Amino acid sequence: MTDAPLVRVEHLSKHFPVTRGILIQRVTGAVRAVDDLSFTIQKGETLGMVGESGCGKTTAGRTLLGLYPATTGKVTIDGHCVQQAKGKEMLTIRRKAQMIFQDPYASLNPRWTVGSIISEPLRVHHLLATAAERAARVQELLEMVGLNARHINRFPHEFSGGQRQRIGIARAIATQPAFIVCDEPISALDVSIQAQVVNLLEELQDRLGLTYLFIAHDLSMVRHICDRVAVMYLGVMAELATRDDLYENPLHPYTQALLSAVPIPDPTRDRARQRVILTGDVPSPINPPSGCRFHPRCPIAKPHCAQSVPAWREVAASHWVACHEVK
Repeated sequence: MTDAPLVRVEHLSKHFPVTRGILIQRVTGAVRAVDDLSFTIQKGETLGMVGESGCGKTTAGRTLLGLYPATTGKVTIDGHCVQQAKGKEMLTIRRKAQMIFQDPYASLNPRWTVGSIISEPLRVHHLLATAAERAARVQELLEMVGLNARHINRFPHEFSGGQRQRIGIARAIATQPAFIVCDEPISALDVSIQAQVVNLLEELQDRLGLTYLFIAHDLSMVRHICDRVAVMYLGVMAELATRDDLYENPLHPYTQALLSAVPIPDPTRDRARQRVILTGDVPSPINPPSGCRFHPRCPIAKPHCAQSVPAWREVAASHWVACHEVK
């Protein structure tokens, strides 16, 4: 890894306005989907992002790429600021940074052939001059992701879910990007197919030198594929550490609760371990709790946790946490 990060995120926030009225709409509040995220991703690294549904993982990934305009903050990808980029510079960012979407059934145009889907980025970015060159490149990409190049004229409905996700991966790597946001790329697939897709992503990373932001629910899979892991809760970052450090020494109470719910294949060890049971429901992102957002459900919360927002600080080498009670 190089000293200069490929991706730098500084105080990134994304709020969606809440409006009322039909003819005359007025803003009554905002869904604070992502609030004040700051982290970096080194070249060649895989950063995992985990958390329960609705915590802002997907919104963070899409805002990071500029698919959603950021409310505040700054994202720099390979030296290009996403928020300030226009015209040719934005096209450069689009070429360098791609996304693999969660649902392979919804992310592919059903009216386009596989060849048209994968060649579209090549056409938009003017990477190859002729249709014949683009067709040859599409066949090469299909073979790279484990599909038959002769299927170039087939439509998405003729493929299984795992094959469709491979098509989405081929489309993402068509422009030879440096960075890919993987938005839960295996959650919609059968368990028997998930490992194949993850192995494919690892092979492509080694072959092409890719950098990933891997968004997922499966903590076991995240531990397998990621170098570092970020834990999100209700739009904010709770903890960020190297994979082994986070799984072996979780500091934030929410991280401890998440990891205690991961199944262990050994029944004896599973019965012996201590579970962290959270009470209550996740608060609304429209009206999040004051102070630490986790304090209403936190088993070690103190009065000051409800009064002030915990600082995002490095408590050990490469181990960041936002909690008043972690020393």
